[in-house]
Amino acid sequence: MRILFTGGSGKAGREVIPYLLDQGHRVMNVDLTPLDLPDVDNIIADITDSGQMFNALSMYANFGELEPGTGVPRFDAVVHFAAIARILLTPDNECYRVNVIGTYNVLEAALKMGVRKVVIASSETTYGVCFADGERKPLYVPVDEAHPTVPEDSYGMSKVVNEVTARSFAERTGADVYALRINNVMSPEDYARDWPAYFADPDLRRRNIFSYIDARDLGQIVDLCLKKDGLGYQVFNAANDGMSVALSPKEVLARYYQGVPVKREIGPGESPYCNRKIREVLGFEEQHPWTRHVTPPAQE
Repeated sequence: MRILFTGGSGKAGREVIPYLLDQGHRVMNVDLTPLDLPDVDNIIADITDSGQMFNALSMYANFGELEPGTGVPRFDAVVHFAAIARILLTPDNECYRVNVIGTYNVLEAALKMGVRKVVIASSETTYGVCFADGERKPLYVPVDEAHPTVPEDSYGMSKVVNEVTARSFAERTGADVYALRINNVMSPEDYARDWPAYFADPDLRRRNIFSYIDARDLGQIVDLCLKKDGLGYQVFNAANDGMSVALSPKEVLARYYQGVPVKREIGPGESPYCNRKIREVLGFEEQHPWTRHVTPPAQE
C-alpha cells in the first residue's frame, strides 16, 4: 500500500514505519522533522494547516513517481500519529489545539481525497486514569473499549474529541477509520534502562494500568488494521498481552484495585488493560513481550 504516515519521526513512528516497510508498504512521512531511514519519503508539513494536509495528500512522494507519466498516484491509506505527545510539554490549550485541529485536518483531507482507510492514534489516557489529579481507579477491570472515557486533562480530552471526529467522518463517508487507544509505548532501549525500576516499584505503572505496548508490536497492529477492511469505525486498545510489572494479576488486583468491580476473570499473565479485541478481531499475536528483553529479580 502507498501510505501517508503523519508523525513518523516520533518514538512510536520510528519503530512502526520500519515494520510497515518490511511488509512491503511504501511510506511518506509527514512531520516537522524528517525520519532518517532508507526507503522513507519525508515531507515537512504542519498538521494544523489544512492546506498543507490537502497538498501532502495530492503530491508526488518522490522523483520515481514522476517516471510513469500517469499523474500523482493516490494514497491507499493514512496513518495519523502526529500530535503533542502528552501533557506538560506545551501549555494545555496548545496541546488541545494541535491535537484536535490537526486530527480534523488530516481526516478531512484524507477522506475528501478519496482515502478509504485511516488509522489514528488515540490513547489509554482517554480512560482518565493516566493523567488524573491524584489516584483514579478504573470503573472496572479489565479495562476494555466499552469503559467510559472521561479524562480530566487536555491531552486525554483531545483524544476523546478526535475519536468523535473520526466516527463522524466514517459515518459520513463509509470509510474505515480505526482509532488505536495506544498504551505506554516502549522502544527496545527502554527495557534495560527503565524496567528494573518498574520491578522495584510497581506503583510507577499504576497510571498506565500496569500495561505497555512494544513499538514493534504496535507496528504489527497498524499493519493488521491496514489489512482488515469493512469494519467502519472501530476503537481498539493497543497493548501487549501482559503487564509491565513482576506481579501476578491477583497481586495487582489485591494491592491496587480493591473495591473495583472485576468484569471477568483476568487470566495468568494477563493485563488489566484488555487487548482481547485486537487479538480476536485483528489477529494480533505479540512478538515482543518484555520477558524476551529483561529478566525480573529473583523472588525471595
